[in-house]
Parts: sequence; structure tokens; C-alpha cells
Amino acid sequence: MVHKVLFWGGFGLAVRAWQLGLEMRPFFNKESLWAYPVFGGVGASFGYWLQGVDQRQQKILGARRQALLEKRARRAEREAAEAEAL
Repeated sequence: MVHKVLFWGGFGLAVRAWQLGLEMRPFFNKESLWAYPVFGGVGASFGYWLQGVDQRQQKILGARRQALLEKRARRAEREAAEAEAL
């Protein structure tokens, strides 16, 4: 979980650096240093939210996979019983 939060936090910082580069402003201006934690925090928040989405999707996919495996097993049993009856 931590790797996604760290990645997106770093991405937020990179976005801030890119923004300042496009505006051709100094990276470490005293008046704008507050924006780095804001951009990093927003990116980290997105990473945390994305991790939750990933966990919910994996849970749904796991339940669906289990249901499909059970359905296949029942079908195989039914076909084996029908073949045996013939």
C-alpha cells in the first residue's frame, strides 16, 4: 500500500516542479515553498484512494472467480453423472 502513496506523492511534487518550470519561476522561492507539501499531499491522497479502489476490485474479482470455479465444478459433476447414467 505504501508504494502507491509514495509514488503518487512524488508525482504530485513532480507536477509542482513541472508547473514552475513551465512558468520559468525559481523552484525554491521562499513565498511558494508551502505549495510543495500541498501538491505532495494531494498526490498521496490520490494514491491512498486508488489503493482502496484496487483492494475493493480485487475482492470483487476474487469472489467472482470463486463463484465461477464452483460453477465449473458443479457442471463437471453433472456431466460426469450424465455420462455415467448413459
